[in-house]
Amino acid sequence: MSNGSSSNSNSPSSSQQAPDAVQVKPVEVVVGEKGVERAIKHLKRKMASEGILRELKRRRHYMKPSVRKRKKESEAARRRRKREKQLGGGR
Repeated sequence: MSNGSSSNSNSPSSSQQAPDAVQVKPVEVVVGEKGVERAIKHLKRKMASEGILRELKRRRHYMKPSVRKRKKESEAARRRRKREKQLGGGR
Protein backbone atom coordinates (compact mmCIF):
# COMPACT_ATOMS: atom_id res chain seq x y z
CA MET A 1 0.00 0.00 0.00
CA SER A 2 1.51 3.28 -1.11
CA ASN A 3 0.51 6.78 -0.11
CA GLY A 4 1.26 10.08 -1.88
CA SER A 5 3.99 11.08 0.57
CA SER A 6 6.38 8.29 -0.40
CA SER A 7 9.55 9.39 -2.16
CA ASN A 8 9.37 9.19 -5.92
CA SER A 9 12.37 9.71 -8.18
CA ASN A 10 10.24 11.88 -10.46
CA SER A 11 9.02 14.20 -7.72
CA PRO A 12 10.37 17.77 -7.80
CA SER A 13 11.49 17.62 -4.15
CA SER A 14 13.98 14.81 -4.86
CA SER A 15 16.00 17.05 -7.18
CA GLN A 16 16.30 19.82 -4.59
CA GLN A 17 19.25 19.86 -2.25
CA ALA A 18 19.28 20.42 1.48
CA PRO A 19 18.72 24.06 2.49
CA ASP A 20 22.26 24.34 3.90
CA ALA A 21 23.89 22.98 0.74
CA VAL A 22 25.79 25.55 -1.28
CA GLN A 23 26.27 25.23 -5.01
CA VAL A 24 29.54 26.55 -6.32
CA LYS A 25 31.11 26.56 -9.72
CA PRO A 26 34.06 24.20 -10.17
CA VAL A 27 37.60 25.56 -10.18
CA GLU A 28 39.00 25.12 -13.65
CA VAL A 29 42.45 25.75 -15.07
CA VAL A 30 43.27 25.47 -18.75
CA VAL A 31 46.60 23.84 -19.55
CA GLY A 32 48.02 25.94 -22.35
CA GLU A 33 51.35 26.25 -24.09
CA LYS A 34 53.13 27.03 -20.81
CA GLY A 35 52.75 23.44 -19.60
CA VAL A 36 51.33 21.43 -16.75
CA GLU A 37 53.67 22.85 -14.08
CA ARG A 38 52.41 26.38 -14.77
CA ALA A 39 48.79 25.15 -14.68
CA ILE A 40 49.35 23.48 -11.29
CA LYS A 41 50.76 26.73 -9.88
CA HIS A 42 47.78 28.61 -11.26
CA LEU A 43 45.36 26.05 -9.74
CA LYS A 44 47.03 26.31 -6.32
CA ARG A 45 46.80 30.11 -6.49
CA LYS A 46 43.10 29.94 -7.41
CA MET A 47 42.35 27.47 -4.63
CA ALA A 48 44.15 29.64 -2.09
CA SER A 49 42.33 32.79 -3.19
CA GLU A 50 38.94 31.10 -2.97
CA GLY A 51 39.72 29.65 0.47
CA ILE A 52 39.32 26.02 -0.54
CA LEU A 53 42.46 24.83 1.25
CA ARG A 54 41.54 26.71 4.43
CA GLU A 55 38.06 25.16 4.33
CA LEU A 56 39.49 21.66 3.87
CA LYS A 57 41.78 22.12 6.86
CA ARG A 58 38.91 23.46 8.94
CA ARG A 59 36.65 20.52 8.09
CA ARG A 60 39.36 17.91 8.67
CA HIS A 61 38.46 17.66 12.38
CA TYR A 62 35.16 18.27 14.15
CA MET A 63 35.23 21.20 16.53
CA LYS A 64 32.54 21.58 19.17
CA PRO A 65 30.58 24.85 18.86
CA SER A 66 31.85 26.08 22.24
CA VAL A 67 35.46 25.44 21.24
CA ARG A 68 34.87 27.09 17.85
CA LYS A 69 33.45 30.18 19.58
CA ARG A 70 36.41 30.42 21.97
CA LYS A 71 38.88 30.01 19.11
CA LYS A 72 37.11 32.68 17.06
CA GLU A 73 37.21 35.12 19.99
CA SER A 74 40.89 34.44 20.70
CA GLU A 75 41.77 34.92 17.02
CA ALA A 76 39.91 38.23 17.00
CA ALA A 77 41.77 39.33 20.14
CA ARG A 78 45.08 38.31 18.57
CA ARG A 79 44.32 40.34 15.43
CA ARG A 80 43.25 43.30 17.55
CA ARG A 81 46.50 43.19 19.59
CA LYS A 82 48.54 42.92 16.39
CA ARG A 83 46.74 45.91 14.84
CA GLU A 84 47.20 48.00 18.01
CA LYS A 85 50.89 47.10 18.10
CA GLN A 86 51.35 48.18 14.47
CA LEU A 87 49.51 51.47 15.01
CA GLY A 88 51.27 52.27 18.30
CA GLY A 89 54.76 51.21 17.25
CA GLY A 90 54.82 53.13 13.96
CA ARG A 91 54.81 56.61 15.52
